[in-house]
Amino acid sequence: MAFLRWLGGFVLLFWLIGLIFKIGGSLINLLLIFAVIVFVVDALITRKKGA
Repeated sequence: MAFLRWLGGFVLLFWLIGLIFKIGGSLINLLLIFAVIVFVVDALITRKKGA
C-alpha cells in the first residue's frame, strides 16, 4: 500500500500549501479528511499483514 501512503502525503502537502496561501476553501478541508482516511486504512492494512 505504498501508493496510498504517497497519495496521502501529496494530499497533505497540497493542504499545507493551501493553508499557508489561503486558497481552496472547503476543498482543502475535504482533501485533509481524505488524507486522514487514507493513512488510517493504510495503517490498518499494514498491521493485518504483519500479524
